[in-house]
Amino acid sequence: MQPPVIELKNVFLTLTGGSGEVNILKGVDLFVHQQETLALVGPSGSGKTTTLMIMAGLERPSSGEVRIGGTLLNTMSEDDLARFRRETMGIVFQSFHLIPSMTALENTALPLEFARVPKAMERAREALDAVGIVDRSGHYPAQLSGGEQQRVALARAFVGHPRVILADEPTGNLDQETGVRVMQMLLELHRAYGTSLVLITHDLTLADLCSRKARMVSGRVETDAEFSHA
Repeated sequence: MQPPVIELKNVFLTLTGGSGEVNILKGVDLFVHQQETLALVGPSGSGKTTTLMIMAGLERPSSGEVRIGGTLLNTMSEDDLARFRRETMGIVFQSFHLIPSMTALENTALPLEFARVPKAMERAREALDAVGIVDRSGHYPAQLSGGEQQRVALARAFVGHPRVILADEPTGNLDQETGVRVMQMLLELHRAYGTSLVLITHDLTLADLCSRKARMVSGRVETDAEFSHA
């Protein structure tokens, strides 16, 4: 079997605040294989989003190893992390994170333009077509519904053909029907592009659409046995 595309080994994160040290992650072990879909579930404050931020290289662990595609993230500089993230990952947020002053097409093309990829606008238009919203490519975020904005965010995440997609509550700001449609689209894109997908969600119905689930409780990932008997 090939090594995991995403691998966290004994990851701890301790932050210091006004009341002293707070242990956010407490020895997280987690892996995701090529083209696998993993739903990370658990109560608020359990460390799910922090774990995703560490996978993305947006947060550095206090100890432990984080590898994406065999590359160790721990020792990379911020510039190298940004470049690696741009070349390897797509990230989808609950709040869309679209730039208000840019059209849907411009928002989608942005990561390609940062990377100086040729024909960025052409590829962005193809990505918008893949999520069924190319007819809205000239519209600004304020002119789009929540579901349309999230589809633009999906197009932006997949436009660079990333190896990994990290999705943090991507349906959290949408009504149930729209959320299901967006989730189905996310999984269709995952299959079309052959990515590995990590989904953070509170919705167990959406989590069941993934090939595997893991649950976080108090900064730890439960074992399969603990999860199945909960």
